[in-house]
Amino acid sequence: MGAGKVSSRERENLMQLLLTEAIAIDNSCNGKGTCGKCKIKVISGDASSVCVTEKRLLKPEEIAAGIRLACLTETVGEVVVELPDGERQYTVLTEGFLPDFEKDQYQAGYGVAIDIGTTTVVTALIDLRTGRELSDASTINAQKKYGLDVLTRITYEIEHPENGIRELREAIVTSLNQMIAGMCRQSGADRDEIRQIVVGANCTMMHMLLGVDAKPIGQAPYIPVFTEARELYAEAAGLAENRETMLYCLPSVSGYIGADIVAGAYVCQLHRETGNVLFIDIGTNGEIVLATSGTLLCCSCAAGPALEGMNISAGMRAAEGAVEDVWITGSEVILKTIKDAPPAGLCGSGILAVVKELLRVGLVKKTGVFIKQETLEPDDGRYHMIRLNGTKREFVLCRDPELIVTQGDIRQVQLAKGAILSGVVALLDKAGIGIADLDRVMIAGQFGAHLPVDSLIGTGILPAAVKDKVVYVGNSSKTGAYMALMSASAKKGISDLAAAMEYIELADTENYERIFTQSMMFPDGSAFQEKVK
Repeated sequence: MGAGKVSSRERENLMQLLLTEAIAIDNSCNGKGTCGKCKIKVISGDASSVCVTEKRLLKPEEIAAGIRLACLTETVGEVVVELPDGERQYTVLTEGFLPDFEKDQYQAGYGVAIDIGTTTVVTALIDLRTGRELSDASTINAQKKYGLDVLTRITYEIEHPENGIRELREAIVTSLNQMIAGMCRQSGADRDEIRQIVVGANCTMMHMLLGVDAKPIGQAPYIPVFTEARELYAEAAGLAENRETMLYCLPSVSGYIGADIVAGAYVCQLHRETGNVLFIDIGTNGEIVLATSGTLLCCSCAAGPALEGMNISAGMRAAEGAVEDVWITGSEVILKTIKDAPPAGLCGSGILAVVKELLRVGLVKKTGVFIKQETLEPDDGRYHMIRLNGTKREFVLCRDPELIVTQGDIRQVQLAKGAILSGVVALLDKAGIGIADLDRVMIAGQFGAHLPVDSLIGTGILPAAVKDKVVYVGNSSKTGAYMALMSASAKKGISDLAAAMEYIELADTENYERIFTQSMMFPDGSAFQEKVK
């Protein structure tokens, strides 16, 4: 268990105290008391009594063991707390496809390529003379304590007008400085010799890195303060010890098509495609780019955090013990966990695999509803996999420890599936082509890389017609930052590409509500499947 001390003079919310002390804790709902993930154990000190909401979100045995929810607990004086699960080691994707390109000639010095995602951060230290990567580092975004998605972090800025912007900026800058220092120590490089730092990030993360007000991105008409590339001395952003080090932030297209997507589109050379190519970065937001007939159409859809293992009752990040794949055979549920550790929860690939299997064996209908247990014969191997919890049906994934998949979990995946597929269909409709006309589907990003084709097709996130056309390109945001670091031509090409991309607002798309409703249906010979053939 991880432990820490926090102190207050007056009765104060424990979540805020933990954030002040920089104690890492899950904060999925931004302290609203709805997710039940910020579990801590109060070892000593004066804490408020267990409230009604905690009794609903925590198991009786957890309450008996002293487990509390930090956001619903108040304390006074010094309090000692433990994190029941400690700090798990997360798996972060650092590599990606790299096209051939001509590098500039450098005499000496180092550069840093950075991808700042909402959830993860990846950095690479580069020898500018050779272009060789000397070291890399990755971590979970330190801003997670202020919320797990961009909207909850923007909400934090809104609710903390005096210091929210500064706190979010300091969290990421401090983390990046630690990562850069660690890479220099590991490689023996002199940090004073870092000439340039290039960053790819979504638009909100770029604003927060530079300490720019991100609130306009979360409020109508959702126009960011800036989308163009920005170049400044890294020292001004708090990122360098050498006053001559330059920081270059890649350009975005809009508030929800950020520099990470522009970088990925450039890495995949979408601007040079002569066929029909779909680029999808799957995460909390699903960003999609369609290259067709010399044009680049793009859109963003709010997939939600389900595919990252969040907003799921037994959800967790891709850490040791997370269930990452599932098979149902006969009466048996077979689990595969990260590092083959005892199951602790479901990460994104795990929940998608579960839904795929539930659909395959007929335990979930195309509408996303569990079948009734009484429709099965008692000797059917699936009979004991479904049970009633009050009036709600749920799937027993594992009995020891108990891991349950609820109807609400299925709905979360269904919403993510509907969002992504509706974005795909809307772009295809705009271009006047169909699914069968696609030559390739390129999947990018940390989470997309861990979602197998069978799960993407089996849940209907992608139609079966593209099964043999899917290509995984890895962390294309970091790769794009690397290309911009090593080539002025690539840097210009990325800016030109951002200017050429046409953003489509899904909410304004004709018949979008109908498209989204049809996209929500899981694959099972539905009318929607007829449409996308």
